[in-house]
Amino acid sequence: MKEIILKAENISKQYRLGQVGTGTLSHDLNRWWHELRGKENPYLKIGDTNDRSTKGESDYVWALQDINFEVERGEVLGIIGKNGAGKSTLLKILSKVTAPTTGNIKSRGRIASLLEVGTGFNGEMTGRENIFLNGAILGMTKKEITSKLEEIIEFSGCERYIDTPVKRYSSGMTVRLAFAVAAFLEPEILVIDEVLAVGDAEFQKKAIGKMQDISRMGGRTVLFVSHNMAAVKSLCTRGIVLENGKVVFEGGIDDAIDKYLNDSTNNAEKKWSIEQAPCSSFIRLLYAKVLNKKNEVSVNHFITDNIQIEFTYEILKENELFTHGFNLFNNHNVHILSSHDKDSNTLKKSLPLGIHSTKIIIPGNFLAESGYSCSFAIMRYNPFYVEFHEMDIVGFNVIDEIGEHTVRGNYSGRFPGIVRPLLNWK
Repeated sequence: MKEIILKAENISKQYRLGQVGTGTLSHDLNRWWHELRGKENPYLKIGDTNDRSTKGESDYVWALQDINFEVERGEVLGIIGKNGAGKSTLLKILSKVTAPTTGNIKSRGRIASLLEVGTGFNGEMTGRENIFLNGAILGMTKKEITSKLEEIIEFSGCERYIDTPVKRYSSGMTVRLAFAVAAFLEPEILVIDEVLAVGDAEFQKKAIGKMQDISRMGGRTVLFVSHNMAAVKSLCTRGIVLENGKVVFEGGIDDAIDKYLNDSTNNAEKKWSIEQAPCSSFIRLLYAKVLNKKNEVSVNHFITDNIQIEFTYEILKENELFTHGFNLFNNHNVHILSSHDKDSNTLKKSLPLGIHSTKIIIPGNFLAESGYSCSFAIMRYNPFYVEFHEMDIVGFNVIDEIGEHTVRGNYSGRFPGIVRPLLNWK
């Protein structure tokens, strides 16, 4: 039987734009008057959805609306979404840093949070003193904290500076110590925001490994927010996708990543009507699609998988020689590559009237994680001439993975470069 350790029930959080606190005195008095008469807060009925890209009509905005989910003991839950989706607000409510406007949180056990660099640390106190302070906040005795002290210091890698005031630590050192405190003082629930991205490669690897250990072997629960899909995929067992303050998906982590990425890229398949199809006097493009290793149309592909892009066209006139061109662009509109089918049979022998197709295979462990869009062209040689060149036909995402079969290996931090081939090192 599953054991629920954390439960969110109808969590909503409302803010008043441009105000510190609850707003004007008249609004506070109005709330009090309604409460006195046993009526609902009148400002719960107004407010815009949390979409930062549009101009609202109200001074009130819902950062979160009607959030419901349960977390089992030992589960690692990934919370993903675009900037402004409400991820950090939700973690602050779960950590009891701020209170929800409506709803409640039910938890069984201590909650430790790592939301921002230096959260819960006193800059004037030394690293050692902050360890005891944080342990006391978690409800641990001095004896319990002392028994874990050496492990915390060793894991953090800050032994030389442990008796130095924290205000003199770098952001990386602060995160190292904060994570070590949160992980080793054995909270039942560990809540971690994007803050781990501040650490270096060695520390990120240790931190990911430690979170896996405390969930799988320690039976403790982890809530993890990150924009790094490689880290999310390697660590989490289940995911929640937030959009404009609402849960739009809850389920397995692979499906959650698919949902998150599907909403932010081009379609993996495109068909044209006869009137709108790119064409010349002898050829018409009918449709294009991106296929996975199972030959299924798919927008999301792991970095190790081959990606197939198939273009289907109709020959309208015989005795025409031509070849195909393909261009690939990343989501920053950087032109990654251009490829011409210089050895195509269509340069030597004309195709009969009817439907034909050509396929491009992009090998796994070649592209870096990103969103991509494709263009397709029909060209002639001798002399060279472009019949048509259609941009942004189909798109796809490359999702990174952590593992020895990738260039990344066990590193979970930012990996620069617009391509990421798995090269032979000798």
